[in-house]
Amino acid sequence: MSNAPSSRDAILQRIRSAYPAQPPEAERTAEYAALPRNYIRTSGDDTAARLRLFVERLHEYDAGVREASSDSLSEVVSHVLHQRGKRQLAIPAGLPAHWLPQGFEFVLADKLSPLEIDRFDGIVSGCTLGIALTGSLVLQNAEAQGPRALSLVPDYHLCVVFADQVVGTVPEAFDRLVATAHLPTTFISGPSATADIEMTRIKGVHGPRFLDVILVV
Repeated sequence: MSNAPSSRDAILQRIRSAYPAQPPEAERTAEYAALPRNYIRTSGDDTAARLRLFVERLHEYDAGVREASSDSLSEVVSHVLHQRGKRQLAIPAGLPAHWLPQGFEFVLADKLSPLEIDRFDGIVSGCTLGIALTGSLVLQNAEAQGPRALSLVPDYHLCVVFADQVVGTVPEAFDRLVATAHLPTTFISGPSATADIEMTRIKGVHGPRFLDVILVV
């Protein structure tokens, strides 16, 4: 049997030979730490201004936004779901029961397959953070948020965000996420939408077509 390297091995060896040697990890870490970070890291806005910007950006992304208090949250959830015509909703484990109104079917869906999740009218969840400057929601595989499939498969998503979860900028968000950086994380900026080569905007390609946010203040 020939010991000559295969064509694949030969190609890979040429690639490795052409690729520059990597410096030691400590050196790479030092170089990264030394990078200038002169961009805006904090917004400087007060709470009211930060929340106004968050709502404004959500509207720009064509997301529905409602405000609620802790006491009225269940009532507002009911109102939004009635308006959307949703009856059977998937929910993640750990979603507080007092968020959920009577008259709807809420089913724990963390362990369901994507095909099973797709049969629901939508999902109700919490989030880890909201980012005012980009109008983004940050969801992680955590309590009241569930696995990533829950926020990507259903056609509709209702997300509850508390005022103290909203930060001003993306750097502030990453600072808050340090402790949970090991968790699968999804950034959502409005309903899913993309444009084809003819610039036709299509919604729901890689996530829900419709997004509602309830901001608890």
